[in-house]
Amino acid sequence: MASKPRTVEEIFKDYSARRTAIIRALTRDVGEFYGLCDPAKDNLCLYGHPNETWEVTLPTEEVPPELPEPALGINFARDDVSRRDWLSLVAVHSDSWLLSVAFYLGTRLNHNERKRLFGLINDLPTVFEIVTHNETIKDKPTVDSGSKSRASTERSSDGYEQDEDKCIEILCGCCGGNYNGDEFWIGCDICEWWYHGRCVLITPRKAETMKQYKCPSCSLRSGRP
Repeated sequence: MASKPRTVEEIFKDYSARRTAIIRALTRDVGEFYGLCDPAKDNLCLYGHPNETWEVTLPTEEVPPELPEPALGINFARDDVSRRDWLSLVAVHSDSWLLSVAFYLGTRLNHNERKRLFGLINDLPTVFEIVTHNETIKDKPTVDSGSKSRASTERSSDGYEQDEDKCIEILCGCCGGNYNGDEFWIGCDICEWWYHGRCVLITPRKAETMKQYKCPSCSLRSGRP
């Protein structure tokens, strides 16, 4: 069994990987995730793992569990509310679980180390903010229409979009990662958020054939009855 993360850096890396997995389940892989959460099944939980994979499964039978457990029975409410509201609810519970795991692992940290860990976590948008596009940690970038596949021409090399007398930091709406000029990015023509092409499974060649790009969240929203 791998040893548990102990340092601030190790715990934050673990948090970031689990967070990335949860975000993928609720955005890029939302169709698969929704299908797995059948209300007819037993109590199900959404797990994010340190290798950035996610899993919908029954809670562990170990008592007490090795780590804090995520919200139990997320599948039961799936058909009782709109899909967007249900995903938002799962996102809120997932944020709570991610924090509980991080602070469980950080029990032996001192005051300054815990403060630094929380600062690192707080610099990232929450899962809820990403899923609902209600990002409050960083300003949302403004993107000109029709420029979705040419992001590098509108950003400086350090990942900030130039807007006259102010700079806005660009974050991926899926994983929350910072802009990197060496990677392909695509902007949603509906909500104007930017994404790594790899996070939303869009290649530069595919982007060139698209008249309009709609991100997973906007596609989900427009497809809701």
